Amino acid sequence: MTIVPTAPAPSTAIRPRVVARTGLYAVLAANAAVVAWFFVQAGFASNALIVLGRLAGLYAALVMAFQLVLVARLPWLDRRIGMDRLTGWHRWTGFALLWTLLAHVVFIGFGYAGGAGVGPISELVDLAETTQGVLRAIVAFGLVLVIGAVSARYARRRLAYETWHFIHLYAYVAVVLAFTHQVAVGTTFTSSSVATAYWYGVWGAALGAVLVGRVVLPVWRNQRHRFRVSAVVAESDSVVSVHITGRDLDKLPARAGQFFLWRFLTKDRWWQANPFSLSAAPDGRSLRLTAKAAGEGSAALRHLKVGTRVFAEGPYGAFTTLHRTRADAVLIAGGVGVTPIRALLEDLDGHAVVIHRVGSERDAVLHDELRDLAHAKGSDVHLVTGPPVPDRLAPHALAALVPDIAERDVFLCGPPPMMTAVLRTLDDLGVPKQQIHFERFSLAG
Repeated sequence: MTIVPTAPAPSTAIRPRVVARTGLYAVLAANAAVVAWFFVQAGFASNALIVLGRLAGLYAALVMAFQLVLVARLPWLDRRIGMDRLTGWHRWTGFALLWTLLAHVVFIGFGYAGGAGVGPISELVDLAETTQGVLRAIVAFGLVLVIGAVSARYARRRLAYETWHFIHLYAYVAVVLAFTHQVAVGTTFTSSSVATAYWYGVWGAALGAVLVGRVVLPVWRNQRHRFRVSAVVAESDSVVSVHITGRDLDKLPARAGQFFLWRFLTKDRWWQANPFSLSAAPDGRSLRLTAKAAGEGSAALRHLKVGTRVFAEGPYGAFTTLHRTRADAVLIAGGVGVTPIRALLEDLDGHAVVIHRVGSERDAVLHDELRDLAHAKGSDVHLVTGPPVPDRLAPHALAALVPDIAERDVFLCGPPPMMTAVLRTLDDLGVPKQQIHFERFSLAG
């Protein structure tokens, strides 16, 4: 009988995700209170609608700045919360921005129209013609409406990522226009030097975060590491692995389970970014990604030439051992979702049970590697094959494979329908939510 050594349980300190999430909430709440205080200090207008409109405008400005921070791809936040959750929050705060801006426009329009004895549309047109900064605010509002429309799920599913991203870049134009509007006519902005300094600080911090996280850091890392393709290996008819080398890769803060946005600098693909996970734990000498030919970008990987320059943004993602809460783990992979799972197995201490769900054995990409690695680490591997129906990872089946699953961390990666089904099964089996780790790998949420 083989006795598998058990790693010590992870620290019971507050989980990193909880720390980051609480910190974000606290910062947002503190700024909301500061904005309310400055608003009161600036004094109220005689018209209640104008008062409400001005307050809505201030909170719209704060939400817009907060949105920038959420998508700035700051490493500290990303490693603890994950790009998928931050992008999801960005989307929901986008709805908050839309409604607060709409309230700002409606209340201001009706408030000034009541005093002038004209209709709200006529009053807005008059304000745009006679008041500095109002026309810029109307243009910014129009841009936000367009961006909100193309970000709706129905529209987003029908747009290429590059098209969606190009339209979304106009959000930065809206930010600049909104800021200049606030400078020109914002009574709270100019009510005191402290208020002015505060708002300059808010916008400077938000735009600075975007500049650092999305421009400065990626450019600096790529200049430092000089990534290049060192090998292209066909794992099957539809799956390929790309090996990347570079300089000082031991200084790259990448962890097993994370992903990069890869741009392969060929004449026909340099503009296209694809999110691919590392399929092996970083060793300080090379990186490896493994992808299935599911689209034009991933299908072109097998035609890459050795020596091709690579621009890699990242590492991104919170799908790492940083979030472990238990000594032992279950790793559940669906199809090519095995790539971050295989890397995680390499990085885990303690006993692990790996479950690889595929349609047939020929779909089990990297399974030989997975089996050999598990054997070396004293872990167990189960290859589960067959069509989606009946569910071969239903509660009774999963409990039979891992009787003590409620006492383990569960790392899950696979196609969305499979992940949804497994998450439901884990809930039925009583696995605590804090022990379940997954990420939805998507650029736009």
